Amino acid sequence: MRRLFSTFALGCPGVGLLLLRVVAGIALVSPALIRLRTDPWMISTFVALISFVTGLLLVVGLWTPIFGWLVPVLEVWEIGSRSGDPWASILLGTIGAALALLGPGAFSVDARLYGWKRIDVMGVKD
Repeated sequence: MRRLFSTFALGCPGVGLLLLRVVAGIALVSPALIRLRTDPWMISTFVALISFVTGLLLVVGLWTPIFGWLVPVLEVWEIGSRSGDPWASILLGTIGAALALLGPGAFSVDARLYGWKRIDVMGVKD
């Protein structure tokens, strides 16, 4: 799993990745909740449910590379299924791809589960 992540950035880059994850997650969860409440069409409900789960997992930073690549796929679906201005979908899809390429950062569940670990062996001196 480690090869899916390019880095677990600390400091300001880690905070920047956290902000990107939170904004992208909220941008996915918010419209998905509205669609789940109002749209009875089965395919739209399924896509909204996937968007909701993807947004939540991005916010917490779990399996970020996998779900980061799912964001552009969802946004291409969004552009194809809805009329109107596609630029918000293009922007969100680009943010998702960037998160997939950059990794989740140090402030994520991925960093806790798959980050570099230090193992101290008792009795061994440097």
